[in-house]
Amino acid sequence: MTDRRNANLRSQAWFGAQGRSGMLYRSWMRNQGFGHEVFDGRPVIGIATSASELAPCNAHLTRVAEAVKRGVWQAGGLPLQFPTMATGETLMRPTAMLYRNLMAMEVEELIRANPLDGVVLLSGCDKTTPAMLMGAASVDLPAVMVTGGPMLNGKYRGQDVGSGTHVWKFEEDLKTGRMTEEECFFAEGCMARSDGHCMTMGTASTMACVAEALGMQLPGSAAWPAVDSRRMETAQAAGRRIVDMVEEELRPSRILTREAFENAIRVNAAIGGSTNAVIHLTALAGRVGVELGLDDFDRLVREVPTLVNLMPSGTYLMEDFCYAGGLPAVMAELLGGGLLHGGPVTVTGCTVAENTAPAEGVDSDVITPLDAPFQPAGTGIAVLRGNLCPDGAVIKQSAASPHLLTHRGPALVFDSPEAYHAVADDPGLDVDENTVIVIRNAGPKGYPGMPEVSNVPLPAKLLKAGITDMVRVCDGRMSGTGYGTVVLHVTPEAAVGGPLALVRDGDPVVLDVPGRALRLDVDDAELARRRQEWTPPAERYVSGYTWLYTQHVEQADRGADFGFLRGGRGHEVPRDSH
Repeated sequence: MTDRRNANLRSQAWFGAQGRSGMLYRSWMRNQGFGHEVFDGRPVIGIATSASELAPCNAHLTRVAEAVKRGVWQAGGLPLQFPTMATGETLMRPTAMLYRNLMAMEVEELIRANPLDGVVLLSGCDKTTPAMLMGAASVDLPAVMVTGGPMLNGKYRGQDVGSGTHVWKFEEDLKTGRMTEEECFFAEGCMARSDGHCMTMGTASTMACVAEALGMQLPGSAAWPAVDSRRMETAQAAGRRIVDMVEEELRPSRILTREAFENAIRVNAAIGGSTNAVIHLTALAGRVGVELGLDDFDRLVREVPTLVNLMPSGTYLMEDFCYAGGLPAVMAELLGGGLLHGGPVTVTGCTVAENTAPAEGVDSDVITPLDAPFQPAGTGIAVLRGNLCPDGAVIKQSAASPHLLTHRGPALVFDSPEAYHAVADDPGLDVDENTVIVIRNAGPKGYPGMPEVSNVPLPAKLLKAGITDMVRVCDGRMSGTGYGTVVLHVTPEAAVGGPLALVRDGDPVVLDVPGRALRLDVDDAELARRRQEWTPPAERYVSGYTWLYTQHVEQADRGADFGFLRGGRGHEVPRDSH
């Protein structure tokens, strides 16, 4: 046996140990059929997979893991696959966001506790990608992300349909009688017709692109469809690359720099990405000690146009985006216009500029050029301030109605999303197109978990009257597949005494997106009087994970992470008890 022992590898504290300890570690591994030669000092690569049939977007990741293994073996490493939880927004209640931090904790501890020198992270649905990045960043061992890829385009009666986005459209059609229950049932199967995550520019696609923009995913790999053979080629390439990253000691702390985060923010604007990226990027930055505030998301995108014509803001879907050149084509456009940093290093070992040099767009309808963009500069995410959101709120301008970006109207207040849904179809509901629907107690602590409920459907009476949008204000989140003039992430949330808790029916709400303002047109003295009358809601949880969450979750402007998880904890080898 050739001894390639490298004392610098973490795994050698286990498999290179002498005496009883080493014998125990190696012998138990050999019950899986590993020969003694795999313990010759080669890098041990963990393959963290969130594959789960309870997370449909992630269900195929077991096959992706096999491709990663091939690459690791090819490069001379030892691949060891291990499961993580899967936070699928499709099924989990009350929201997958409640469990993002738990998954991040699990990923971090599993990497640290085991004999791993590097890790490949396999994710799919939107919360799994940031959770894995957060956990890996806190350990700071070499890591590369492999997302599972989007589904194929949905097809219904000769037209493309987008996952999530068309759920809202079909619901509106059903309420207005343009679609029958039977037609909706049939359309379900047309919408999600292959393995993969949402093929719209929802949060899953957004976070895959963000991971690539950060430099944590191989160039071009965010967009390959889940069932395209090149998805497996990408996974195999990631398996080869992680072995070299271990030798190079290329860790997340070298990749996740301030400039990398600025690139990701600008890329998110250019692709018309989800507002959820704000929360996830802020949380990830907190893990690596990069100062990132809400105002950065506003300042950095003002000069960035929307280049990608994808649902929910546009027409096309991720499969089209892939074939049009994918994210490298977008980044090449931004670099050419001086809107990205070219210097940050990526998992390839090369810089952003080097990675994108050969990229080009091949369909200008899908990926528009910088000098003729799909939407002009300044149509990305806007950050609002005012007496209704002193710590900030966000709105996705590219998915909103331009005529509502400046609006004043009376509030119609609901203390929960459920309270609104209970009356939304009531023909006698006192609401018109000028009304501002306010949904509160949907924030990180209040719901708990900050669910994607902010873009509540319009009241049925308005839909039937031909009204297609109205202003909605909420301390919760919105799915990246959603659309409409919706103010999100109002901070502080109502449950901790934020001003949203003081709003009453009929109060004038003023939205001024160009002026970056959201305010309640009520006298300060009256608001002070209402605050004196306000009492915090009773604690609903006294034990278990949900109690831990509500006690320690930070507000949306800080990424809704746990305060005690901010920063890194390194990868020190645990004590050997043998």
